[in-house]
Amino acid sequence: MKEHTQKFKVFIIDDDPFVLDMYVLKFKEEGFEVVTASSGKNAVLRIKEEKPNIILLDVIMPMIDGFEILRSLQKENLDPKPKIIFLTNFGQKEDVERGLQLGADDYIIKAHFTPREVVEKIKSLLN
Repeated sequence: MKEHTQKFKVFIIDDDPFVLDMYVLKFKEEGFEVVTASSGKNAVLRIKEEKPNIILLDVIMPMIDGFEILRSLQKENLDPKPKIIFLTNFGQKEDVERGLQLGADDYIIKAHFTPREVVEKIKSLLN
C-alpha cells in the first residue's frame, strides 16, 4: 500500500509540536509527503504553493483559528481542491456542525482515534 499513497501530500496545521511530530511520523511511515504549519498565519499562502491533496486542520490555534483558515481557503479557487479535515479536540456538537457547514469534508476528534486510525481514515478518503 505504501507505494500507492506516495503521490499524496498532506498538510497538517496544528500549534502543538508533539501532535505535529506524531502525525508527521505516522503519515511518512505510510508513504505520504508531509508539510506542516504551526499557525494559521501563513498557512493559506503555503497551501496555495504546496498544493496538498488533503489538509488536516486544528481548530484552536493562536491568532487565526481553524474555522477562519477554512473560510479563507473557501475564498481561494484552489486547483486541485484539497480535502479539508478538522483534526482537533474541540469536539462540541455545535463545533462539528459549524466545521462541516463551513465546508470541511470531515471532522475528526483527536481523542477518539489513534494516529494510525487517522491515517487509515485519510487513506480511505483519498481512494
